Amino acid sequence: MKDLKKYHGIIPAFYACYDEKGNVSPQRVKELTHYFIDKGVKGLYVNGSSGECIYQSVEDRKLILENVMSVAKGKLTIIAHVACNNTKDSEVLAKHAESLGVDAIAAIPPIYFRLPEYAISDYWNTISASAPNTDFIIYNIPQLAGVSLTPSLYQEMIKNPRVIGVKNSSMPVQDIQTFMSISGEDYLVFNGPDEQFLAGRLMGAKGGIGGTYGAMSELFLRLNQLIEEKDLDKAKKLQYAINDIIGKLVSGHGHMYAMIKEVIRLNEGIDLGSVRPPLTGLIDADKEIAKEVASLIKETIKIFS
Repeated sequence: MKDLKKYHGIIPAFYACYDEKGNVSPQRVKELTHYFIDKGVKGLYVNGSSGECIYQSVEDRKLILENVMSVAKGKLTIIAHVACNNTKDSEVLAKHAESLGVDAIAAIPPIYFRLPEYAISDYWNTISASAPNTDFIIYNIPQLAGVSLTPSLYQEMIKNPRVIGVKNSSMPVQDIQTFMSISGEDYLVFNGPDEQFLAGRLMGAKGGIGGTYGAMSELFLRLNQLIEEKDLDKAKKLQYAINDIIGKLVSGHGHMYAMIKEVIRLNEGIDLGSVRPPLTGLIDADKEIAKEVASLIKETIKIFS
């Protein structure tokens, strides 16, 4: 079996980087990639939900991944989310990702139509076959995709030798145990919901892929360290503090990712642009919330360092 330790730890979901006209900015993509390298995270999950993938073209997503890889190859573990809502475009992105040398590709199930499990497994396996030398990760996010990864579907998927596990963003933390019990220790389950990172790790997740990690990488790196050190009392306090921050990130008029980008601009001096419609940008009142969140993150880092 493969050595999967390169996937253990903190893997932030990469944010979409736009210029003032709302187009993908290669320069800002590279700047954000350098930022994550400097933070000391394990890897990046590129072109997923945090990357606003469903609002981007195939060419947008290629451009983003190319610029991430131009900086990160050999320095970070890179997982490229390649799913589109049709198999053909997904295959194109899978082949492109493999050509760039990513560590793994990932995919949500097809959305909108309620497909039978055999159609979903055919979709995933066809995508995987387009990148025959690259690991494949199933992305389970039923609250957004409208489709759940069931035990029977997972049992079918692990027949594919390229499948190495699941990015599990379903809310029940018990699902992590379920998938671990099906596949065993030779496969990975990543914790998805950032608010339950501690619980997910205790249930067997080897690391996490999260959409808020980028705004507070230090806090998730510290939380993971506390878990490994078995200092669970302090870990619980830090998880609660993180959850308070997340609560504020989602409290504005604008979308959470617009808020996160503003927090990064305030704390790190990196401008990533806004979000792509129909996601909503920030209004003036949101910018005051972002200032509060930015200060709270700095304060929390000091407390738990």
